[in-house]
Amino acid sequence: MTDTLSFTLARDSGAPLADQIVSAVAARVDERLLRPGARMPSIRRFAASHGVSPFTVVASYDRLVAQGYLESRRGAGFFVRERQAQARGLPMAQPAPVPAELDIAWLVRSMFRQAPLGLAPGSGVLPADWLDGPAVANALRALSRQNCDGLLSYGSPHGFLPLRQQLQLTLAELEIDAGPEQLVTTLGVTQALDLVARAFCQSGDTVLVDDPAWFLMFGSFAAMGLKVVGVPRLADGPDLARLEELAALHRPRLFVINSVLHNPSSTSVSAAKAFQMLRLAEQHDFLVVEDDIYCGLHPGGATRLAALDGLRRVIYLGGFSKSMAANLRVGFIATSRERAALLADRKMLATLSTSDIGERVVYKILAEGHHRKHLDRVRGRLDAARPGALRRLEALGMRVDPAPAAGMFLWVDAGTDTNALAARAMQHDLLLAPGSLFSPSQQPSTRMRLNLAALQDPGVWRFLEGRGD
Repeated sequence: MTDTLSFTLARDSGAPLADQIVSAVAARVDERLLRPGARMPSIRRFAASHGVSPFTVVASYDRLVAQGYLESRRGAGFFVRERQAQARGLPMAQPAPVPAELDIAWLVRSMFRQAPLGLAPGSGVLPADWLDGPAVANALRALSRQNCDGLLSYGSPHGFLPLRQQLQLTLAELEIDAGPEQLVTTLGVTQALDLVARAFCQSGDTVLVDDPAWFLMFGSFAAMGLKVVGVPRLADGPDLARLEELAALHRPRLFVINSVLHNPSSTSVSAAKAFQMLRLAEQHDFLVVEDDIYCGLHPGGATRLAALDGLRRVIYLGGFSKSMAANLRVGFIATSRERAALLADRKMLATLSTSDIGERVVYKILAEGHHRKHLDRVRGRLDAARPGALRRLEALGMRVDPAPAAGMFLWVDAGTDTNALAARAMQHDLLLAPGSLFSPSQQPSTRMRLNLAALQDPGVWRFLEGRGD
């Protein structure tokens, strides 16, 4: 036991000594160097052998007990705990089995595996080291020093007022005029879409979506009993002739679209098409839901439907999961006052309110102004990575058409069934997003979505070069 627990603490690293002790002991338990049932050194003995105070050892042992690595036996000391049964219960410990037919649920489950993002080129988020972790940590620390009374009660159904006031300024820069009373915060764009669909659709109604588009909403809408119909997406926006045909045929309630940095192609709607889309929405009496979740990754100058329409027929959605932190789950809806009041009531009936804590964190980060510089850095990294990635894909016989000038995604034609390719990739513990999942029809496709940031990992390129053979 003495040799097994022999390790050096890095006293100049800045990491708390208790953190280092917990990590070192936990690693030895995970590696089976410390066997279940083994007795740990007494607190005084451990403290003397590692040159730390008994209080540090007590704190370390208590955390190891809480994390399931040790157990405390009254009067006997601390012992290594059996973790095998717990490990079997961890849902992400092993690669997700590949079903006979890939579906949306499979991809979403696989995205939540505990695997490095470098091995997930099909993921829809940036790697952690691309995001502004220090800003989030600083905001949380500042929040913890405030009067806690405001953190212990429900928030407002509309959302944290200072954040909505800040969002008013942010939207004004996009030429979208929305006062705080026209804004409703949500648990990300996912909940925003759910609230809008439930408020303005009934079972049996038709919802139009881009084809291809963000796959998660297909399953969500279908679960509500809605009919999901795809509108072919071209390089400059939807196929307007087809949109007009489908609108006349199905009398849709909603058309959900990424106007800027479309997922998965990273293309944007032209100003000419934006005007024509709004004309068709008026003519066929449907609402346009503009999902602008990738707003911060665009360099500027793009046309927003909400700006042209003045939020009369357009419901605008935004959020911070792609640029700040997915775990904050802070999104928002901008719409007319009447619709905002209705949506706030719907939100209240479903969840009472959203997390005031997360919204305060986002507010502080936005209000301090540092987020702009962070977005500049992220766009710069994506711009630097894009040309090389395009060249390497072309050399492998893969086509990216259209080739985007901004954004985090590449919509790649691999020249082969990407369902089969994704299944082979999973055997290498690598997650791909096959094109079939991005279409309401779910038909096999040679396309796949690649995350430009995740393509920095050499293992991804090794797989693509060999195609998993």
